[in-house]
Amino acid sequence: MKTPHRILAFLWLLVTPMAMVQAEEHNHAGDIRVDNPWSRPTPPGTPVGVGYLTLHNTGDQTVTLTGADSPRAGHVSIHQTVMQNGVMRMQPLAEGLALASGATQVFKPHGHHLMLEQLNKPLLEGEQVPVTLQFGDGSTRVLQLQVRSLDAPEPMDHSGTEH
Repeated sequence: MKTPHRILAFLWLLVTPMAMVQAEEHNHAGDIRVDNPWSRPTPPGTPVGVGYLTLHNTGDQTVTLTGADSPRAGHVSIHQTVMQNGVMRMQPLAEGLALASGATQVFKPHGHHLMLEQLNKPLLEGEQVPVTLQFGDGSTRVLQLQVRSLDAPEPMDHSGTEH
């Protein structure tokens, strides 16, 4: 008679972690969909890399991206590229980036991007770089930046199209 109890205990051990993952995803970060996370390779000795992606706020409240981190970088910051007096400059968004309900923000070259600073080793073509996005409500979202070759085209965002 102990066998059914063992089977139930085994099934409980399988189901409990899945339920915990689903519970963790049901927060404000759960209202953020991330598409096309990618980066470019860096030459040896280069201390910075970049992260690009598309964020979609599918929730009914504004969500603020306040920061990010990665085990591959000593510091990750949110940047935007702006034109000042005819010169393109990158500047950090110290207050983060607010994403209104229903809004989409594309992080791309010459626009918003993540700066991976103090890299502990070069980013290599074909690898996946873990990044954790942090939001104003304390929630997080883990993603993997796909390091694409320098001559690869930028990924297209097809999220607004029907298939």
